[in-house]
Amino acid sequence: MIVDAHHHLWDLSVRDQDWITDPPMGAIRRSFLEPDFIAAAPDVSASVLVQTVCVPEETPEFLAVAASSDVVAAVVGWTDLTSPAVGDALDALVDGAHGSWLRGIRHQVQSEPDPEWLCRKDVWNGLAAVGARGLVYELLTVPVQLPAARRTVAALPQVEFVVDHCSKPAIGSDLGEWAELIRSLAAHDNVTCKLSGLVTEADWKSWSVADLRPYFEVVLDAFGPERVMFGSDWPVCLLAASYTEWLGAAQELVSELSAGEQAEIFSGTARRVYGI
Repeated sequence: MIVDAHHHLWDLSVRDQDWITDPPMGAIRRSFLEPDFIAAAPDVSASVLVQTVCVPEETPEFLAVAASSDVVAAVVGWTDLTSPAVGDALDALVDGAHGSWLRGIRHQVQSEPDPEWLCRKDVWNGLAAVGARGLVYELLTVPVQLPAARRTVAALPQVEFVVDHCSKPAIGSDLGEWAELIRSLAAHDNVTCKLSGLVTEADWKSWSVADLRPYFEVVLDAFGPERVMFGSDWPVCLLAASYTEWLGAAQELVSELSAGEQAEIFSGTARRVYGI
């Protein structure tokens, strides 16, 4: 049974998503609700619902979705890591309505202009507060931010980190520096990685599994199957592939692994990391 470790939901009648207003994002400029996800992913037995915008209201909404869902089994939410009151904000989420579904926190680090943002003292204090409450922290980074991510995971070994979308390598570019940084990040036992988001880093109209394979092989070699987990990044993946197409590509990428190793990537790792 498949665990989808990374998908989103949004309702444009509740809140705009300003990151999908440009014309190239038109294919996903509509609401995507839980029934839409269930219809798109009939083979998924459990999922992790991940934040989309940096506003405090979204996380309680997602926790309520998880509490009423037969599929959504964990939530990765948002809070302001730089706030002096970050601990209180986290406690309010964990102790509040449906707080038992909260398993992680994420921030759109990829949008921060400072490549060293993760290494700020206030951010480290916020990350320590996340870890102290038994929550994971998801690293939504681009390759130029990986050096800061590496220093951060080394400085905070008590925090469990998850790399989203393999840190968004430019598919088709030289593997060199990205691959080296991914391997250095994986050297820390407190880091796992999501096999997600690769199709939208490739050519949306003409990508192939062969295009993705070198990047997958770097991640697999660096982390091993027990620290890699499948995520759809639905509905963002729809810019380049249907849910079924991306799932099929991921299954092809892992097809030469043993049944046990495939089970780790498609279920075991996510169940351990998110307590599913």
